[in-house]
Amino acid sequence: MSDEIPSPKPKRSQQVYTLLVEVGRKSGDGLPDKATGAALLCYASGVDEAEAVRETVAILKQADLAPLDVTGHGTLEERLKAGDEIGEEERGLMDRALTENSVIVAQMTPFYD
Repeated sequence: MSDEIPSPKPKRSQQVYTLLVEVGRKSGDGLPDKATGAALLCYASGVDEAEAVRETVAILKQADLAPLDVTGHGTLEERLKAGDEIGEEERGLMDRALTENSVIVAQMTPFYD
């Protein structure tokens, strides 16, 4: 028998993912009265996009929102490679999401019929 302690798995580093979340209506959601839902632009940290999506959905549900669909737009590096222009304010929000290991809702656009 060996007394060696198994080495821990290497810790994967957190990255920030840009997510567009569509939400429906729910009592107490805080959306404008005549809105039928909204789109939320979020920056979420995670070791991969799936974790970032899970965390974002969980937090939005805690905030009495009703997430319907999430579209991932990638990390900062992926977005830059795709030709996206990312300003200082947006980079600042991404940095904050990474530093705080959190989900930042950067913009909410209500939907109306």
